[in-house]
Amino acid sequence: MSSQDKNYVLPIIMMILLFGMIAFVTNLAAPMGVVLKSQFGASNFQGMLGNAANFIAYAVMGIPGGLLLQRIGYKKTALIAIAVGFIGVGIQYLSGHASETSAFTVYLIGAFVAGFSMTLLNTVVNPMLNTLGGGGNKGNQLIQVGGSFNSVMATFTPAFVGILIGEAVSARITDVFPVMYIALGVFALVFFVLLAVRIPEPSIEFASEPIKNLMSGALQFRHFIFGAIGIFVYVGVEVGVPGTMMLWLTDPSVGIGAGIAGSVAGTYWLLMLAGRLVGASIGSKVSSKMMLTVASFVGLVLVLAAILFPSSTMVNMPVFKAAGSSLSFGFAEVPINAMFLVLVGLCTSIMWGGIFNLAVEGLGKYVAAASGIFMTLVVGGGLLPLVQNAIADSFGFQPSYWVPLLGLAYLLFYALVGSKNVNTDIKVD
Repeated sequence: MSSQDKNYVLPIIMMILLFGMIAFVTNLAAPMGVVLKSQFGASNFQGMLGNAANFIAYAVMGIPGGLLLQRIGYKKTALIAIAVGFIGVGIQYLSGHASETSAFTVYLIGAFVAGFSMTLLNTVVNPMLNTLGGGGNKGNQLIQVGGSFNSVMATFTPAFVGILIGEAVSARITDVFPVMYIALGVFALVFFVLLAVRIPEPSIEFASEPIKNLMSGALQFRHFIFGAIGIFVYVGVEVGVPGTMMLWLTDPSVGIGAGIAGSVAGTYWLLMLAGRLVGASIGSKVSSKMMLTVASFVGLVLVLAAILFPSSTMVNMPVFKAAGSSLSFGFAEVPINAMFLVLVGLCTSIMWGGIFNLAVEGLGKYVAAASGIFMTLVVGGGLLPLVQNAIADSFGFQPSYWVPLLGLAYLLFYALVGSKNVNTDIKVD
């Protein structure tokens, strides 16, 4: 191990923990919808408002976050992000002690503040890990390790929340306090460690043109505009499929306990981890266009099957399930629709990278500005699930899945047609 590795082992561990916290805090919002429905009698639409508040922050902070990074650097931005995350989770914790008339509002404010933190952390952790690893293959390897831990925490969070909730009909915010204690503890630990250690500052290349001009330049490319819409749609599909599924499974019409429902949703994220590992292994041999085409088509077929099959058909599905106060591998009896939706996780796992690669192809100096636009449009992860659950309230859960179905159809169009760069005459250097 080199002296650099020895010096940076601790901050590397902290960055990987933050990678996990992004998934931990983000994926807390959807299962919290079960709690909000139980404690406040919220509709499915209202149950997803916490998730929406979390993602709306991306629209507000996506581009300002990049500007903050350029102004004060990576370490200070990371410290601000961690402090804001602590405050956001702390406000959510306070909602458990607030009066019944104000608790819902307090929780939503906390989710919105936490979303600011997640936006800034997403801007920081990738380049920080790359730099701490010395760049090159080692830096990329650390990013992959961080991404894998992110997927592990995405798997763990809904399952753990399901165990804490127990019976969905009596769930309250106070039941989820242990999750918040973990988040607060990790944020506090990482803050003080990063404050105390010296770490290298990734070099920031300052563009010679104003950011407004660079963003306008990126928007001259048709395939980038279609790709930016694709990111909006993709994140909405990725979040809406498992989030709405958990509300569906815990609904009295199905009657599955929150522990099992959380485990089923967690299995979706576990398959996303598996899909990312497979995607990484074949990425050098299979084009982004082909991967996105196959993934969106298979996902479309799976969601269509979930809409058309009767929910009375039950199957035994392998999951990491709740067993008392712990998790164990076993089988859970669920509607066949849930099995189809869980398998969608394999498809969504490789979509972000495929969409991004296709959308920035040939953009040259406009890539950085394009990345800021992409981060802003992550807001789709909050808005599309809201639309989906408004439909669920009015027409039922199965019809609500026409929203992600149409989203997947758009992504198939993008892979086949919309991703072609028809603006090759624009100067990009």
